Amino acid sequence: MKKLILIFTLMLLPLLASAQQFRFGYFSMEKVLPQVAGYALARHQVDQLSQQYAAELKRAEDEFNAKYEDFLSTQSTLAPSIRDKRQAELKDLLMKNMAFKEQSRKLLDQSEKAAMAPLRQKVYSALARIGEQQGLAFIINNDRGTLPYINAQNGVDVTDQLLSILK
Repeated sequence: MKKLILIFTLMLLPLLASAQQFRFGYFSMEKVLPQVAGYALARHQVDQLSQQYAAELKRAEDEFNAKYEDFLSTQSTLAPSIRDKRQAELKDLLMKNMAFKEQSRKLLDQSEKAAMAPLRQKVYSALARIGEQQGLAFIINNDRGTLPYINAQNGVDVTDQLLSILK
């Protein structure tokens, strides 16, 4: 068993030595994307859509609140069948509002992804050029603390170069 481990280790040494020669790049998409031409327009369109959804959600919430207050003020004078009908209407309205809120969140996410897709593609194309020019094995997005340590001997920060290409 020890011989097998020793042989395996000796076989891996050349691979480990050659892996040391790979260089990689890293950048921050959160820093780069807002600098891409067209970002402000795409962000503005997404923000406008977000405001439209927020206004509609507010309108629906106000409508529900008005009907609920009306129900609360009159429930004691209503016949049981009418009270049950209005409770069912309120429940149905609440469920529709919740479904619309969830749907609008999904649609807003989809529209943001669609608006940013061409911009991201520009970034990816520029990254491919940088990777080829500098002979990098790969380039990593280091947003949100995903790379807490980067060895400066093997890693190259390509953010500034990327920004200069995209401007």
